[in-house]
Amino acid sequence: MKKTVSRNTKTYKQFQSLLPSLRVERGLGVSHLLKAILVLSVLAITACSNNHSGTISAFTPPPLNAPTPFRILSAAFKQGDTIPALYTCDSSNISPELHWNNPFTNTKSFALIVDDPDAPVGTWVHWVLYNIPVTDTTLQAHEPKDTMLTNGTRQGITSFGTAGYDGPCPPSGTHRYYFKIYALDEVLPYPAGLTKKQLLSVSKGHILAEAELMTYYKKR
Repeated sequence: MKKTVSRNTKTYKQFQSLLPSLRVERGLGVSHLLKAILVLSVLAITACSNNHSGTISAFTPPPLNAPTPFRILSAAFKQGDTIPALYTCDSSNISPELHWNNPFTNTKSFALIVDDPDAPVGTWVHWVLYNIPVTDTTLQAHEPKDTMLTNGTRQGITSFGTAGYDGPCPPSGTHRYYFKIYALDEVLPYPAGLTKKQLLSVSKGHILAEAELMTYYKKR
């Protein structure tokens, strides 16, 4: 506390100079003295709280209007888990259930990209979707490979050369797989069949936020 007082010498000296006037004299009641001490104590604490390197600091609560984070989750696996074989080429190779939130007021649609940055030939794309309606924040497990889903969602072309989901199938070692959701401020005026590169190009300037979920897989 010595450091704090030394950085508030002026306030401390003012406090000392007022002490003689606080002595109980004939004309000063005890209640008035206590009130004066209370006021000076508050002033002293406030001075300490305002200094940037002292030992006493005021607590600043987070703003009530702090934004809600944009997130994507899965009922099948958590961030950093190994994705179950059911969603890979070692088994049924169906798409997992995914869900996300919409913390924005100006979202018009969502897009989703799933890729593997560890593929030996470069990033390998496993799923491309766009124009997911803003009212839908869930993709059910085992979505069909149709170029357009029943809710109007368009499916793009993956590195496999087809539309729809194809799961992890690393040739060797353990690879990372990123499920990336994008909130867009428009519905894209393009038909089904865009590649990942094309989708990101036409979405430029319209992406409000991005969230991702990463999982691992090693082929059996």
